[in-house]
Amino acid sequence: MKRFFSILFVIGVLSIPAFAQPAAHVLGIRFGSGGGFGTEISYQHGLTSINRLELDLGFRSDHVHYMNQNYNYTSWGLTGLYHWVMDIDADFNWYLGAGAKLGSWNYDQGYDYKYNDGLFLAAAGDIGLEYNFPIGIQLALNARPEFALINYGTVINVGLAVRYRFR
Repeated sequence: MKRFFSILFVIGVLSIPAFAQPAAHVLGIRFGSGGGFGTEISYQHGLTSINRLELDLGFRSDHVHYMNQNYNYTSWGLTGLYHWVMDIDADFNWYLGAGAKLGSWNYDQGYDYKYNDGLFLAAAGDIGLEYNFPIGIQLALNARPEFALINYGTVINVGLAVRYRFR
């Protein structure tokens, strides 16, 4: 009986590499909209062949001079998502994810320097399609609904990402 379980264990250990692909690192830019942060630096880290983490870091800075008043707005936001990736074809995938967005903003208006700043937190979802070209380029189109938790509005951020896959 010991021998049977020993053989079964060895077969199981040797078959693990057939199911677990090496994790890919993907780095690029995501062009977003819908009240999001516009262009974001995007990084994906593969955990298994069907799961990965995605981190997107965006910055926004606006300066407007209107009716002898200056309006300055700066903010940053970091979105962390956990994705489940499903194959459509060998290089064509769709994915679904959930996570959160954390950031801060600073807004001052006029010459009397009325400041408004703080932190925000939002729950985020993600659904999208991606195509992986054989040369390592990845194109992705996704929709990211973001739901206000603290000091943030509810938006749907639609984006197009261009990334490079490192192996």
